Amino acid sequence: MLSQLLISGFLMGLIFSLVAVGLTLIWGVVEIVNFAHGAFLMLGMYATYWLYRLLSIDPLFALPICTILLFFVGIVTYRLMIRRVLTAPMVAQIFSTFGLMVFLENMAHFLWSSDYRLIKEPIVHGRLEVFGLFISKPQLVAAAGAMVATGLVYWFVTRTQTGRALQATAEDKEAAALMGINSDRMFALAWGIGGACAGAAGVLLANFYFIFPKVGDIFNLTAFVVVALGGFGSIPGAFIAGIIIGLVQVLGGHLVAPAFKSVIVFIIYLVVVIARPQGLFGKF
Repeated sequence: MLSQLLISGFLMGLIFSLVAVGLTLIWGVVEIVNFAHGAFLMLGMYATYWLYRLLSIDPLFALPICTILLFFVGIVTYRLMIRRVLTAPMVAQIFSTFGLMVFLENMAHFLWSSDYRLIKEPIVHGRLEVFGLFISKPQLVAAAGAMVATGLVYWFVTRTQTGRALQATAEDKEAAALMGINSDRMFALAWGIGGACAGAAGVLLANFYFIFPKVGDIFNLTAFVVVALGGFGSIPGAFIAGIIIGLVQVLGGHLVAPAFKSVIVFIIYLVVVIARPQGLFGKF
């Protein structure tokens, strides 16, 4: 029983990591907290659902489509909204992304109602039995996809010229500008990658998770805890912290009560903020 829970928590933790990587990248480069990050994930889930319902495109094949779609959603969000509040007080920045979250959730409610939807027959379905343990195939594929996506983002940021420009912008915007790096483009790219991460996570979750307008709130709150634990701006930190939080959630639900698993996660968040505000790792 415990082994079963640990496997489930580990797999879910990998998905948490992907969601948090997009959030931490936006913060690391632009230094704005994106409260609409969960709403981007929700859009990715709905896009996957409607591609499946209307065009019979399985979530696995919808992954590149929705990832690219949310990449451009992130860029458009930056161009139309975030760029206008870059120099504004932090309160204005918070209200702008929080307001966007409320708008997107209410738009989803208006367009698609608050009904819970589920993709019932994806290509990958059923479960595997390994040494007497049962593993959900959709969750396993989603976790594997999340791990690959996280690795690709880390490789892009650390091994490509554009990724190094992102790092330079995150470290010192003025110095990066003197080196000829266009900070505005880097900010837009960070928002694009952040949106793509949320969209990809939404597609992977749509294989086995219920889809409804406020589904993003669940993962948004968890992603903030993951980012705080791993360190704002740290991709490796988000990856490791996501797994930790995934394990803590299932163990907390098993040892205490399922209703208290979120409480336990936020207790950890408070402890980390007080004892080690910078998290486990630094930027990137």
